[in-house]
Amino acid sequence: MLLRLLRAHLRPYALPIIALVVLQLVQTVATLYLPALNADIIDNGVLTGDQGHILRVGGVMLAVAAVQLICAIGAVGFGARTATALGRDLRASVFDQVQSFSAREVGRFGAPSLITRTTNDVQQIQMLVLVTFTLMITAPIMCVGGIVLALDQDAVLSGLLVVVVPLLGVLIALLVARLRPLFRAMQVRIDAVNRILREQINGLQVIRAFNKDVHEQRRFGEANAELTGTALRVGNLMALMFPTVMIVVNVSSVAVTWFAAGRIDSGAMQVGALVAFLSYLMQILMSVMMATFMFMMIPRAEVCAERIQEVLDTESTVRLPSEPVRELHRRGHLELRDVGFRYPGAEEPVLQGIEFHARPGETTAIIGSTGSGKSTLINLIPRLSDVTTGTILIDGVDVRDLDPATLTRTVAFVPQRPYLFSGTVASNLRYGDPEATDDDLWHALEIARAADFVRRLPGGLDAPLSQGGGNVSGGQRQRLAIARALVRRPEIHLFDDSFSALDYATDAQVRAGLRQETADATVVIVAQRVNTIRDADRILVLDAGRLVGAGTHQELMADNETYREIVLSQLSEEEAA
Repeated sequence: MLLRLLRAHLRPYALPIIALVVLQLVQTVATLYLPALNADIIDNGVLTGDQGHILRVGGVMLAVAAVQLICAIGAVGFGARTATALGRDLRASVFDQVQSFSAREVGRFGAPSLITRTTNDVQQIQMLVLVTFTLMITAPIMCVGGIVLALDQDAVLSGLLVVVVPLLGVLIALLVARLRPLFRAMQVRIDAVNRILREQINGLQVIRAFNKDVHEQRRFGEANAELTGTALRVGNLMALMFPTVMIVVNVSSVAVTWFAAGRIDSGAMQVGALVAFLSYLMQILMSVMMATFMFMMIPRAEVCAERIQEVLDTESTVRLPSEPVRELHRRGHLELRDVGFRYPGAEEPVLQGIEFHARPGETTAIIGSTGSGKSTLINLIPRLSDVTTGTILIDGVDVRDLDPATLTRTVAFVPQRPYLFSGTVASNLRYGDPEATDDDLWHALEIARAADFVRRLPGGLDAPLSQGGGNVSGGQRQRLAIARALVRRPEIHLFDDSFSALDYATDAQVRAGLRQETADATVVIVAQRVNTIRDADRILVLDAGRLVGAGTHQELMADNETYREIVLSQLSEEEAA
């Protein structure tokens, strides 16, 4: 999975990678050449007292060292830029894929896990690629080259390498095999900590209201302890790796010196050759050590790659049309034909057999008990999810055949829980129309009865809003969300219980302003409060996912028992009449 992900995303950077490999090759050859030059200086210069030879070969060594330094700097530069670009591309790919998801896919992964996959998981892969480009390309070249040149210095002494290198490889393989499952567990633990922390930050008021501080501290502490325990087990294994390598390196050096002493004494080996052999031995073992460092990262990166690829391979249930319709000839005719919706694996559908027609200039209201499918139904119109049976038509065109830009331009949706982004009042309102003027924004605020409180904010339209709109009240958030939808001036307005945080007087004022502003548009309102929808041109009554009534308030009060029960649970007989 890791190789598949890297092949797909590193392909655009083939030229920098080729340049990097060439630079690393030249650098490694230079590194391997230096011990041979050093041996030449010792044997033919120092031992013979030839000062001229020492200076000539020393000059060559300086030139080789300079080439090595320049190539190393260039290779690290190419490697860092390519690894950083890969991280950027992976984050963009995951972000773009998540943006295409419907609520179903987002719910399947969960927001904390998607955040971890976009940040921490991508960072692990980016670090692996950086280490690979800076160390791992050098390691095999240095290992093979070191073995060849060590053989050239003394073939008999090189027999030690037959024992040392495989031994080191086996020890590292055993440690890496233990690390892989621990790294997978660590990423899951990070997800859990992120999820709990996100819940506690968002639910801080509820925690304090129910005096659950100690409970939540214990809950976070357990998740944190599990992550810490897994990280400690990983750390303990990683701590064994470097001492293991160093023991092998030092014992090998002692063994080489021991056996070489006898060969030098017998004249079978020169002192310079011993110095060069020790240098090559160190280079061979250091290359294995560099590979060890990368092997420590591979298991975690593989797990991260699997998690990222899982997101990239997940297809949204809301799919783009192959031949999208970009122009609509009528304005705002909405029709639902035998619409049904079922969650995957559910025994019963959430909605079934829903049919109605909403026309421009009319207000259609949807009401029903909790869990009757009101929000699910209205979410199907802007394709936050797709119907599983039936068809939703706008101006005679199936919404699944509409170009997404055309659909969002035609339909404005105010969700049940309005969300404001960090920025200013103006930047949030211009989500509806980036080209809207300040006059357009103030007009929409006036209709939504939000202009007065915006004027009181320091800066007016430029007043800052925190993430989620946390620095304004719930009713103010709803009015700003309504104004944001009005700025777009769409043909169809969808309000999903968007007046629930408003008092009755403000609710009536907002609806009166909307009635004038949307006189030529199609309006669909989902509401729990009867007063919000009693003046609608048509009221649809949902019960257990089925449409059990349609008509005006008076008609439904007369002949629909479900609607009558809902009304009388909120109003007296006199008020209802």
